[in-house]
Amino acid sequence: MSSVLVPEISAPGFSFENCRRNALLQQKGFPVPKATKTGTTIVGIVFKDGVILGADTRATEDTTVSDKNCAKIHYLAGNMYCCGAGTAADTEMTTKLIASQLELHRLYTGRVVPVKTANQMLKQMLFRYQGHIGAALVLGGVDNAGPHLYSIYPHGSTDKLPFTAMGSGTLAAMAVFESGYRENLEEQAGIKLVRDAIAAGIFNDLGSGSNVDICVIRKGNVNYLRTYDEANKKGVRQNSYRYPVGTTAVLTTKTANIEIEEHVRRHPVETMDTSS
Repeated sequence: MSSVLVPEISAPGFSFENCRRNALLQQKGFPVPKATKTGTTIVGIVFKDGVILGADTRATEDTTVSDKNCAKIHYLAGNMYCCGAGTAADTEMTTKLIASQLELHRLYTGRVVPVKTANQMLKQMLFRYQGHIGAALVLGGVDNAGPHLYSIYPHGSTDKLPFTAMGSGTLAAMAVFESGYRENLEEQAGIKLVRDAIAAGIFNDLGSGSNVDICVIRKGNVNYLRTYDEANKKGVRQNSYRYPVGTTAVLTTKTANIEIEEHVRRHPVETMDTSS
C-alpha cells in the first residue's frame, strides 16, 4: 500500500509499460516522433606532450544555420576540456554540470582531478537518462598519469582511444586520421592533422561548417585557439552593384492623391471606487 509519505517502490529493471500505448497510438494515425538530425564535426588526438581537441563552429536547426560561430569546446577543469556534438543545449548543460562537480571534487581532495573521474561522471549521468540527453562528447585532458582521450556516446558507453571523431562529419575526419596519424606526433604536426580533419568534415558534411577551433592541452597549461582557421572564407565581390539613377528607363508615371481623414473620439474618465 502506497501513500504520499511512503510511495510505492517501482520494480527493478527496464519498464515497457508504454510500448502497448505507443503501438495503439500509431495504429490510430498518431505520428511517431522522428530522430533529430544534428550536425557537427568534433575530433581529438593524443600527441607527444598531451591532447589536441578540435571542432567546427556551425550550429544548425534542421536545414537552417542558426549560428556560424558556435563554441563547441567546453571547459571542464583546468587540465581537461570536452567537445560536444548533438543537441547544443544538452552538451552545454551537461558539461557545465560536470564541471561544477569536478571543481567540488578538486576542492575536497586538494589534488588535480584525474581525467577518468570526469569520464566516469559523464558516462554515469548519460546512462541514467538512457540516451535521451543528446550529448556525444570527446573528452581530453592531461593528469598525473599522462594524456587521456575518451569518446562518450549519448547512451553512456565510452572508449579510450589515441584518436577519435564524433558527429555527422565523423567519416571524413576519420579518413584523415587513419591516413595521417602517427604515435608521438609533435605539437605542430598534431595541430595540422586536427585542422585537416575538421576541414574534411566541413567540406564533406552539410551539418558542419564555418571555422576551426582547436584546444591544445599540455601538463600544466592549456592553449585554446578560438577561430584557429577559417575554412569557408566568404568570397569578395569583384565589382560594384550600385547603379546610378536613370540607368533603367521610366516608361510611365502616375500620381494619385490620397485624402486622409482624422476622427478624434474622447472617452469619459472613470473615477476609482474608493468607498470600501
